[in-house]
Amino acid sequence: MTTTTYQQVYHTFSQDPEAFWLNEAARLDWHTPPQIGHNQDQEGLSHWFSDGLMNTSYLALDHHVHHGQGEQTALIYDSPVTNTKRKISYRELLSQVSHFAAGLNQLDVSVGDRVVIYMPMVPEAVVAMLACARVGAIHSVVFGGFAPHELAVRIDDAKPKLVISASCGIEIGRTIEYKPMLDEALSLAKHQVEHCIVLQREAYQAQMSSPRDLDWTVVANTPESFDAVPLPSTHPLYILYTSGTTGTPKGVVREQGGHAVALNYSMKTVYGMEPGEVFWAASDIGWVVPVLKLLESLSVYPKPVRVKYLERTYASWWMEKILSYRLPLMTQSLLKN
Repeated sequence: MTTTTYQQVYHTFSQDPEAFWLNEAARLDWHTPPQIGHNQDQEGLSHWFSDGLMNTSYLALDHHVHHGQGEQTALIYDSPVTNTKRKISYRELLSQVSHFAAGLNQLDVSVGDRVVIYMPMVPEAVVAMLACARVGAIHSVVFGGFAPHELAVRIDDAKPKLVISASCGIEIGRTIEYKPMLDEALSLAKHQVEHCIVLQREAYQAQMSSPRDLDWTVVANTPESFDAVPLPSTHPLYILYTSGTTGTPKGVVREQGGHAVALNYSMKTVYGMEPGEVFWAASDIGWVVPVLKLLESLSVYPKPVRVKYLERTYASWWMEKILSYRLPLMTQSLLKN
């Protein structure tokens, strides 16, 4: 955005901020479009588009399939530590998410329930997040490999109905066994979850505790599919906890409507992304940047932006990927420096 364009946009915004954001909200595919921009509750907390109904999973997947972009690549998974490359289309990702969401629904996960996601950087983590959004569950991503005590603190605070995890994470030269740490965390936590869904990886096969633990493939292969539930704009999408370095970790709650509108706007205005370009997400999903951008890159309107998603990387590997995937932000940075 040029300085002149910025000044023009800011002038429009300053004349009527609520109308400005309602106009931006209209760019998204709502189940019920909002008529209210901003309001405050009795506690003085701000809420956006409170009379609108939407679903983040629908924006990220169904919208693009319904508009003829089902065969376009939605997600690129490229892991140097497992030497794995996968491209997943919007139609494929929608199928995976809707069947996993149906599995969650059969486990009695519904609107307002919390689900903790404790996973490595694999495509299934995206499936888990979008499936939670699809059924109206509030997900909370905990950094993969976090110590059992820290995981237990977050479980006790969020009080999830279940935890979605993996047997292990894989880094350069080592395998980190997640499931034993999850088991220890659950033994430390006062809150007891009903189930743990575990993605078994070849590098480490975790011991399962029946009937609590369920194999990912069983849930993911649920025959039925599940349609996205229309939810109020003010419905929480996720809880992300602070590090806890200054005391007890604090859960930051993001409502789905304001989240979707602001980030849809920022993908173009702040990051300069165009439809069909690749957005690179290299940090762990336990940090806020990839959580925000993975969900929002998938739901860029009116056409999708593909997402670059990976595990840990070798330093010398970056240049090849920047050039081969034509990552616009990183290419610009390299040219400037």
